[in-house]
Amino acid sequence: MGPQLALLVGALAGCLRSARSCVICDRRVLAALDSLDKEYLPTHLAPERHREVMEMITQTMENFRDLPDLEDVFMGVIDEATMHMAVLSFLRSMRLIRNSDIADDTFVKEFSWMLTLEKAAFRGYVTRFQREGFCPNKCGTMLQLLIWCSNCQKQLHVCRKSRDCGVRQVNVHEKEDMILDCELNWHKFSQGLTNYSFYRVWGSNSETLVYKGRRPTLTKPLVGPEDAGTYRCELGTVRSGPATIIHFQVTVLPQRIIAKTMPMSSTFATRAKAEEEIGVDLSPTQEPSECSKPESVQRGRLIGLLIWCFLLLIIGFVTGVLFFRYGMMVDSINSWFGTDKAAAAQD
Repeated sequence: MGPQLALLVGALAGCLRSARSCVICDRRVLAALDSLDKEYLPTHLAPERHREVMEMITQTMENFRDLPDLEDVFMGVIDEATMHMAVLSFLRSMRLIRNSDIADDTFVKEFSWMLTLEKAAFRGYVTRFQREGFCPNKCGTMLQLLIWCSNCQKQLHVCRKSRDCGVRQVNVHEKEDMILDCELNWHKFSQGLTNYSFYRVWGSNSETLVYKGRRPTLTKPLVGPEDAGTYRCELGTVRSGPATIIHFQVTVLPQRIIAKTMPMSSTFATRAKAEEEIGVDLSPTQEPSECSKPESVQRGRLIGLLIWCFLLLIIGFVTGVLFFRYGMMVDSINSWFGTDKAAAAQD
């Protein structure tokens, strides 16, 4: 079993040397490897093989930093979000192997296969980071906090692009509020930013500071024609030079014309007041008011209900009389037939 184990360890080393990962920089990964060395391997490998396998794992984990297929785009740095995803994936795989309670050659095989899968997963994380997360600013200067895999150090990387982020056209109506927004989506992730400064530009070499502070917006209420013109926003950094410069070309449009509709109550009140002043009754003489219609409907329904009740009462009375007369007639017939039968019996 010794030569076979040596071959498996060699395959494990080759797998790890062909990958590149910053997971070894995380303390949780180091703690998991230490626990593997001191708690798991002593009971799952022969003593003479335990040290050999663990030294190889440690060595190859330290060299878990090479991605030859991505070396043209991967600079050996990642951000904290990418590091977090890679570490969680690695720790999850380590936990599954330990929970399976495998030993000897089976352990080395499974561990080698696990690292192969983790290498593929990490390659996906790196590819996504290079495409979306590395220097995400399309303009300006961003200070991005990154982790260098070679020494596990966090350092600021300067992402330099065109400092001027263009001109924004802003249209605002007179007597309304003007809002100039200088914040870009990458500002929240950049390091070393200071204050936003808004300037009113009067000419090529003349401008006035309007606002300076942490708020990324400039708000001016009730603008007038005199507020039209060019404004400039500048986001400062702890280093020399601004991070972002944005110009705003403000156009003040005429005031909005809003047609005000008079409420019905105000119309009735104005009409009543006018009638009192001129002394003329302008209301129709025979036209029923809107308020009287519901009362008329209710009154009609009440009268109809009374009529139906009266008809039902008459019908009931007539029915009772008929039944009473019918009973008297039946009694007369019975008594007449009874008399005839008695006379016949006597004869």
